Amino acid sequence: MNSNAPKSTVFIVDDDEAVRNSLCLLLKSLGLAAVAYGSAAEFLAAYDPDHPGCAVLDVRMPGMSGLELQHELNRRGTIIPVIFITGHGDVPMAVEAMRHGAFEFLQKPFREQDFIDCIQRAVARDQENRVQLGEREQLCARLKTLTSREAEVLELVTQGKANKAVAGDLGISQRTVEVHRAHLMEKMGASSLAQLVRMKMIVGG
Repeated sequence: MNSNAPKSTVFIVDDDEAVRNSLCLLLKSLGLAAVAYGSAAEFLAAYDPDHPGCAVLDVRMPGMSGLELQHELNRRGTIIPVIFITGHGDVPMAVEAMRHGAFEFLQKPFREQDFIDCIQRAVARDQENRVQLGEREQLCARLKTLTSREAEVLELVTQGKANKAVAGDLGISQRTVEVHRAHLMEKMGASSLAQLVRMKMIVGG
């Protein structure tokens, strides 16, 4: 992992100062970085989407609610997992939060251990997502180095077609397919067809 990468941080957004302080103290006692904000607007003004971690949002806040903040984060393409906490939990609200990609929904009062476990799972998920995104960006860059013919061969071989069938589809010789296939495997950094298929899945192909 990049030693220069920022440390995962738990961002707490809650208009109740006592809740903010107690959650920050709890997280810091476990060695986790935590930053608290009193409103959604305050958080949005300060948050850098490249900073890893997770967000803990109170559902009901003056101004922008936690659910509205979640929608805004989604609109901005922010990938950090979102955990909702609420003292007014109801099923429709939890369903809406989950439908829009919430990681978890905790109803107050919750056990400290449940909260900690949830935070640790969310931070781990964020790290996995960022590794995959980094891979995806690298793979997209490699894909752009392929010629149009190599890209066609890639598409067909990752569909499970043999070289002979690919040659027939493209109207070229099997030997030419083999050459294109060797070149594209080298450019993509793939050592097997299975790896090539996985790369295609990562880039959404």
